[in-house]
Amino acid sequence: MTNDEHDRPDAHPEAPWWWGIGPVGAVLLIVVGIVGTLWVFVWSDAMDDTTAGYQAGKVIAIGLVLLGTAVLERFRSRRPRAAEAEDGRDS
Repeated sequence: MTNDEHDRPDAHPEAPWWWGIGPVGAVLLIVVGIVGTLWVFVWSDAMDDTTAGYQAGKVIAIGLVLLGTAVLERFRSRRPRAAEAEDGRDS
């Protein structure tokens, strides 16, 4: 088995809670963060609830980073296959 940089091991005992949720999970995090932010700043009665808004912003940021990483990984994996198809090589 080769040690490729695109291979991700299945088990990460010290991984954060958001590790490996994929692009669908990233979109869900973004949606939950936006709903949380709207709830804090529009519908909440507490005017001094800035920590909840900060936490919702962190959830949005994590979702955006995960989504961007998933998209970049997908584009990187497509590039070598496109180059091989132009050369006429089959995998």
